[in-house]
Amino acid sequence: MKAVLLVGGEGTRLRPLTYTMPKALVPIANVPFLERQLTWLAGHGIDEVVLSMGYLPEPFVEHFPDSRFGDLKLSYAVEEKPLGTAGGIRFAAEGTRERFVVCNGDVLTALDLSAMIEFHASRAAEASIYLCQVDDPSAFGVVPTRDDGEVVGFIEKPPRDQAPTNWINAGVYVLEPSVLDRIPPRMNVSIERETFPRMVERRKALYGFQWPGYWLDIGTPEKYVQANLDVLAGRLPGAADAVAADSDLGGTVRDSVVGAGCSVAVDAVVERSVLLAGSRVEAGARLSDSVLGPGAVLKAGAVAADLTLVGAGVEVAAGTRIAAGRLAPSGFGTETERGA
Repeated sequence: MKAVLLVGGEGTRLRPLTYTMPKALVPIANVPFLERQLTWLAGHGIDEVVLSMGYLPEPFVEHFPDSRFGDLKLSYAVEEKPLGTAGGIRFAAEGTRERFVVCNGDVLTALDLSAMIEFHASRAAEASIYLCQVDDPSAFGVVPTRDDGEVVGFIEKPPRDQAPTNWINAGVYVLEPSVLDRIPPRMNVSIERETFPRMVERRKALYGFQWPGYWLDIGTPEKYVQANLDVLAGRLPGAADAVAADSDLGGTVRDSVVGAGCSVAVDAVVERSVLLAGSRVEAGARLSDSVLGPGAVLKAGAVAADLTLVGAGVEVAAGTRIAAGRLAPSGFGTETERGA
């Protein structure tokens, strides 16, 4: 069975990390996020994956030089211009004549995809949407359904006390190839805002599969750090690598992920944070609830806290104190992002 993974987004909310690497390749507990998705898909019978790309396509090809991941066959669909979620799906799945799966490239989940595919087949659905439950639906689009799961509508960001349901679109779909005929070719079209709402007009075409387990959109600094800590805490299946074997820890590291070739000097403290490959925390520095990008350095006595993101190769000057900062590499970002 084939899957289409939508990994073409620019990851703007995770800048400056995503100036130099695609969001889908940013590590979660020292495993590239995309590899976690591919492992999950393979565990549910997927044997071919098309990566739908636009932004920074080269790193994907370099990461999978043989166009394989384990037993999965990989192929690439690179958009010349943004086509939206529906347009990207049609472009990537062109010529598909069998049922297939679509996943957003920023969803970390333990969804029982096999059960969802069975649900889809049992209802002879044209499309099925994975629905997850949230405490506050006001930041999302909610999806009310009938008792059998048939979708009756979409309500965007309703006030919390007026939402008819707290089940939201969680970004995994099972589609019949006929859905592709509903999408105009080579046009920017949203499957969430255009294709699916139009499908509600025809009964018994669109269903929602409610599954209450772990789900997280990793696309913000807060959620990215949370994803790393959730994997470490065993809140979802998958490898949890807290500290790479070649890291050098002379200081204190608590509830954090330390990547390959990283160092934490004596008297330095790292708490609830992520150190990506080759980053360093020098003597007396403190990193909390934040991320150091590849090769970044927190110099002696510097403090970075409150979801600060330090981009690849950036050096935070000794004694600097930063809260909720965004420090981009030279040549990227705004002056505000680059200033330390």
